[in-house]
Amino acid sequence: MHHGKVSLLWNLGSGTTRLQFPETDIANNRWTKINATRFGAHAALSVHQLDSESTPLPAVTSSSPGSSRVLDIDKNTVIHIGGMGADTQRPAALHSSSFQGCLGEASLNERNIGLWSYDSREGKCGGCFSSPQAEETSFYFDGSGFSVVQKSLRATSTSIVLLFKTLSPGGLLLYLASNNTRDFLSLELVEGHVRLTFDLGSGALIQTSNRKYNTGVWYKVTLQRNKRKGYLSIMAAGQSSEKEVLEAESPGTASDLNRYDLDPIYIGGFPFSRPIRRQVVSRAYVGCIKNVEIARSNFDLLKDAYGVRKGCVLKAVRSVSLLSGGFVQISPPSFSQEAELLFTFSSVNQSGVLLAAFSDDRAHRQYFLSLHLVSGMVEAELGDLGGATRKVLVKKANGGSFSDGREHSVIITVNRKSLSLLVDDEHLKSVSLMPGGFSRLSPSSLFIGGLPPEKASRLPVRLRVLSQWFRGCIQHLVMGGALVDLSVAVRYKGAELNSCLLEKSTVGAVLPEDLDAKPTPDPAHLHLAPPTHRSALTAAALTCASDQEPSLLPSAAQFGLSRHSHMTFIINPSAVRKSVSVRMLVRSQALDGLMFLLSDSKQMDFVVLSLKGGRVMLSADLGKGPSSIVSSVAVNDGRWHIVSAEVSRKSVSVIVDDSPPASIPIKGNQLDVDKTLFLGGLPHGVNSRRISVSSSFPGCIRSVSLNGTTLDLSKPNSRDDVTSCFSKDQKGSYFNGSGHAELNKTEVVVFGPESEKETAQARF
Repeated sequence: MHHGKVSLLWNLGSGTTRLQFPETDIANNRWTKINATRFGAHAALSVHQLDSESTPLPAVTSSSPGSSRVLDIDKNTVIHIGGMGADTQRPAALHSSSFQGCLGEASLNERNIGLWSYDSREGKCGGCFSSPQAEETSFYFDGSGFSVVQKSLRATSTSIVLLFKTLSPGGLLLYLASNNTRDFLSLELVEGHVRLTFDLGSGALIQTSNRKYNTGVWYKVTLQRNKRKGYLSIMAAGQSSEKEVLEAESPGTASDLNRYDLDPIYIGGFPFSRPIRRQVVSRAYVGCIKNVEIARSNFDLLKDAYGVRKGCVLKAVRSVSLLSGGFVQISPPSFSQEAELLFTFSSVNQSGVLLAAFSDDRAHRQYFLSLHLVSGMVEAELGDLGGATRKVLVKKANGGSFSDGREHSVIITVNRKSLSLLVDDEHLKSVSLMPGGFSRLSPSSLFIGGLPPEKASRLPVRLRVLSQWFRGCIQHLVMGGALVDLSVAVRYKGAELNSCLLEKSTVGAVLPEDLDAKPTPDPAHLHLAPPTHRSALTAAALTCASDQEPSLLPSAAQFGLSRHSHMTFIINPSAVRKSVSVRMLVRSQALDGLMFLLSDSKQMDFVVLSLKGGRVMLSADLGKGPSSIVSSVAVNDGRWHIVSAEVSRKSVSVIVDDSPPASIPIKGNQLDVDKTLFLGGLPHGVNSRRISVSSSFPGCIRSVSLNGTTLDLSKPNSRDDVTSCFSKDQKGSYFNGSGHAELNKTEVVVFGPESEKETAQARF
């Protein structure tokens, strides 16, 4: 900013260019939105004050000199916001190196910049007393997670209302199923269409909307199911005149959707490691959801969620992975005196079509523009099918290949005189065109990453074989000086939008069709195959053998395989009304986790034993306020420790091994709790705000007794993500030959034998 006016400066190596927005003075203490874009040598700048009632002024544009098109940055590049450091050399063309005022909602390449998660700062930086962002009640799902809610539903009817907004053509909006029947219900987007699927046990009903709804505006979906009849309506929010209604009946005679009250309902995604009904197309969702109402109940989608945040800022789809001979068709731009297309690609295939455009038939002559990989080289060809063509070929230096799996930038420029191809801002080739050659190309269709079979014949014979060979990623396509949003594609096939992969991702687990009434095995009940005896191994194999075969402790339970790993036991509440005495052996290397809980439904009265900072913490409330005490010694050293806890009408005390008891007084007459005892953690949906601990206990527990009565850990009332403990505690993972592990950037999922069911999960 200089004299109240906003300017954009850039230098790609051929000289500095300044672009100023002259119409708006922003030095008036009002929130102003600034949008600056640069594609190659061309830049645009727009400035608009948010509280202004006038129409935003058009952006100003300019181009930098020279042939350079790429801004060279790397992992060491630093972003300065609000000023420049004292040790940073200021470009000569910059009038000022500081800013006084408020900044908010900064983003770079459509990614938010956390202004308070800075690497370093200089001078005084404080918060602002106002924000340009209005409070939102919507929730944004980034495609990596989901929200989980619970609701008791009538078996004969289902009522669901939600609003969604997205640019992505595919995504899972809602999924509910039972763990021990084939019954399920799902709402999802498939190629932009809303699809309802439900199966009551005698066959699936699939209803798909005629219109597409991935347009970036809010749509309201209403689902009403009465026995076998399904009613689905979709309309733009507040515009009932544009409502689309679908009605149908599910096949067969089954009319009830059977599930347990505590079976989770997934919104905006589904865990990749868990099996899903094969009729469901998507496991993830990128977009916004709000006002979810299930059986007339509303839900906070942040309460139990992963990959979800409050607010709604949609991100356009800028990338596509083509992994199975697919393609994406988009609406072509109108070429004027010059056409410039920019994009990046990465691939390990030596050949394939990157981009192809075709003109309308003119007097039985067909004109085309094709950009493709040929034996690791990038080639562009423009001309008349069956007639004269011009082409230009760019080779990588020293005989290298552009099909090396790395990102490569491509800029193709076509005007009345020449066809130019620039790869990675250093390999430039041009060829002159015949008079009028470019003017004949008025594209009516444009394809990315490949061609449908009916279009392959519009390429020269030598290129037709390449039409479905490309495997890899294409992203950041720029046409007409603007980034292309691939979510508005005319059509696509064999493509994964909003991803950038070089090979197919692993397909998630799918439940078999013959699931009928057979429960999914509990991971904790899966029997481990016995370790291979050393006598059965060859001498070579013994060079890396363990000195001792690992053994299991049959009386101990391993918790912490997931956040909600736990056991439950049924007790007599009157037996703990006057006093509670808990004794157990624990082994862990963790800092925090829930070991034991007794409480009423609202947690007004409770006794909770937990790990806090590696020490044992006992908290209790007999109805007149909580009291808490922490052990004097830590127990997170990987060894077994005896933990004893006592709660009476006068005091609470905790003892670890032979350490002196720690005790404090407590107020109250009696403990009024429910009949359920939680050991090792809490299930989904159980409120844990008052006890201030929600994660399960990452470790082993054995020899648990309550008021002198031993709990049989092999026969709990229920259990989830609990397995056996090894006799010896060691760091690492043990593989016994009956399972395997799958690793990605966010989690490690371990699968056991036979059912391939998830048995352990750890996030890092």
